[in-house]
Amino acid sequence: MLFLYNLIVVFTSQVVKLLAIFSPKMKLFVDGRKEVFTILQNKIAATDKTIWFHAASLGEYEQGLPVIEKIKIKYPNHKIVVTFFSPSGYEVRKNNTVADATVYLPLDTKSNAKKFIQAIHPELVFFIKYEYWPNYLNELQKLNIKTYLISGIFRENQAFFKGYGGFYRNALKTFDYFFVQNESSKKLLQSIGFNNVKISGDTRFDRVVSILERDNSLDFIEQFRDSSTALGKTITVVIGSSWPKDENLLVNYINNAPDNVKFILAPHNIKSEQIQELKNSITKKTILFSEKENQNLSEFQIFIIDTIGILTKIYSYADIAYVGGGFGTAGLHNILEPATFGVPIIIGPNYSNFAEAIALVHQEGCVSVSNSNELYETFDNLISNEDIRHEKGHICATFVQMNKGATEVVLKHITS
Repeated sequence: MLFLYNLIVVFTSQVVKLLAIFSPKMKLFVDGRKEVFTILQNKIAATDKTIWFHAASLGEYEQGLPVIEKIKIKYPNHKIVVTFFSPSGYEVRKNNTVADATVYLPLDTKSNAKKFIQAIHPELVFFIKYEYWPNYLNELQKLNIKTYLISGIFRENQAFFKGYGGFYRNALKTFDYFFVQNESSKKLLQSIGFNNVKISGDTRFDRVVSILERDNSLDFIEQFRDSSTALGKTITVVIGSSWPKDENLLVNYINNAPDNVKFILAPHNIKSEQIQELKNSITKKTILFSEKENQNLSEFQIFIIDTIGILTKIYSYADIAYVGGGFGTAGLHNILEPATFGVPIIIGPNYSNFAEAIALVHQEGCVSVSNSNELYETFDNLISNEDIRHEKGHICATFVQMNKGATEVVLKHITS
């Protein structure tokens, strides 16, 4: 099976090179990997002690960041290496300050695994949430390098738990310890013979709790919100990480919302043609982030954020948050960021793979809507009733605070 897997990886590597001709994202995927060993040669010396963290993409990086920061403090003489599989993670965080070297993970061939691990020679390795690369894991095991999974989550439909899943189960045998998010993940691992597992919870809670300790102020958002109307205090709705399927439902409500409601939209995709199409669909006075200079932002009712990296801070200004992804198949985006600020949240119907969403919908801090009628009714209810907004927001903030602490569980085990 490993032989077949390696053939598939080699074949895939050739396919992505062809796709890179036509796809800018695939071009980043391919070109970025050409620089990996040059970067490592410049930043990691043979005498350096290192610790390696691997994240599939941006969400996993943010999830692992509390552990990375604590490990950096605990092991001040080690260099931190962070790898990404996806361009959407690497391109956003390639210049982070927590790691000494940040690179793409070369494709999982035997030769790449040997060359990469030799280049960084880590003492400890952490895979965040998921991604199980057999050649890398086998090489780490051969070299007796401690390897951990943090914030892991497992589901019954995964290959590990199927009769045909022996190859995948072998990959799990290379881990020294699993830190999982919930009881069901622990039981699933135990059902196939793994007892080196502990429920730590989800380190994302620690990440979003730490957000409260930083300066989240944005002068231009304060200026945008600073207006009064005949209907009273301005209510700010933040629409985060929206996709076209979300926006198709939202735009009609935005165009007919009361005048005391202002909307900040931060679409997932900020390509100029899509941003312009979104702006053109809105009939109210609208401005883009890229157009904000020398403008009196308080005169506008709609603010479209056509940049990245500031959505978390924007959530701190929200009275209501709508988080995108729940009407499509790409996956619900991060609801914990608005939750940590005590903001009531609205999402689409597709959230069954997100434990935090399931919990917050059950606790009624988050409202799931399935169609335009439910969306409009929920918005109207939250906008018109301040007590309901505060109650749901309090549920969200409390939920985050009650679930923090996963990082300490991981650190205590590793350093004991």
